[in-house]
Amino acid sequence: MATHTDDHTIWIGSAVDREGKAACHLTWGRLEALLTPQVVTDTARDLAAAAAHAETDVALLGVLRDTLGLDVQTAGRLLLDVRARRAMPPAPSALRIEAVAGMKTGLPYVHVARGSMKAQLTPDEAREMAVLWTQAALAASTDVRLRYALGEWDHLTPAQIDALFQKMRELHR
Repeated sequence: MATHTDDHTIWIGSAVDREGKAACHLTWGRLEALLTPQVVTDTARDLAAAAAHAETDVALLGVLRDTLGLDVQTAGRLLLDVRARRAMPPAPSALRIEAVAGMKTGLPYVHVARGSMKAQLTPDEAREMAVLWTQAALAASTDVRLRYALGEWDHLTPAQIDALFQKMRELHR
């Protein structure tokens, strides 16, 4: 499953770790990581929240500037105060995620980064990415159970099971 950004495509898919447990494989440019389904689900939650926060921040800035007549600096300080009062995510995320209200453009954005990789998404792109990450986490959990069941069935070898899952991954790209 992929999210397309200006510079690169962010791939997330079902995998298994060295112990045979459910995992998600993240590929973004040269960056690769094996993540637990819980971290992927937490990241999806944070992406959706950042999309909503970015849109709310733009609306709030509009009210502060257009309705209340505040200058950009004062409106910006008030927005920072509002952001400081938001609850922190309850669990770590696989990405650095930031809601951004474009002061000059008046548009909402979601900035995502991991290591040296970074991208700017629209709120809708961030929500779409959240859906893909949720699907990958669910698929990882389901795929591990399916691998186990196929392994118990004496008609396929471990190599054949791996080949089957590799073919399924190729079909998703």
